[in-house]
Amino acid sequence: MNSILSLKVKIYADGADKKGILDMYQHPYIKGFTTNPTLMRKAGITDYKAFALDVLKSVPDRSISFEVFSDDFEEMYEQALEIASWGENVYVKIPVSNTKGEPAYSLISNLAKRNVKMNVTALMTLDQVEQVTAALANAPSSYISVFAGRIADTGRDPLPIMTKALEIMNPYPQLELIWASPRELLNIFQAHDIGCHIITVTNDILKKLSLVGKDLMEYSLETVDMFYKDAQSAGFSLNKDDLLKTA
Repeated sequence: MNSILSLKVKIYADGADKKGILDMYQHPYIKGFTTNPTLMRKAGITDYKAFALDVLKSVPDRSISFEVFSDDFEEMYEQALEIASWGENVYVKIPVSNTKGEPAYSLISNLAKRNVKMNVTALMTLDQVEQVTAALANAPSSYISVFAGRIADTGRDPLPIMTKALEIMNPYPQLELIWASPRELLNIFQAHDIGCHIITVTNDILKKLSLVGKDLMEYSLETVDMFYKDAQSAGFSLNKDDLLKTA
């Protein structure tokens, strides 16, 4: 755990379950929170604003991102202003495009003029990073969220893309790069190694933090023990007649 506390990359818990958010809030290594409509739907949230305001009462002092959910840029603009009004620690998640593939760069620029803190999300290409960085040039504190995990899902190494994204964003110190959609605990250390500012991590991955630095021989033995006990619990057996007989 000491190695986690010494990391420069900030860990943000990613989820929309209030209990999970409050559990993570108790840990000093969790520096912020992110949500999205998909996570909210999975958590059974039906009243978006009521949920957000309720969470903000319990999490008043750490960054938390809530996403617009319209597909129309004018409606996104109005939703963003409303969401931003909920608290100083609120960052408004804006998708990099709508579902028609139309880029949201003008929307992002217009919201920057209104001093809205943003978390521009779902980026996967360096061209998108360049365009969003330019749109956020005069914005207040904001995030650019590159989905490194989804990039990796396509068989591409996300590390060169994330490293180049940091270079593109470097002239704008108010902007921070998020390593989004990590697939394993190792990604936290990879993000740290390249100087990424933030990584968003789901609770199922965060539960593995206790394994950091674990002795591998001990872990190996525990794994063997698990396989053995599960086989015994399942009642697996082989009839003696099935076994090869050797002289």
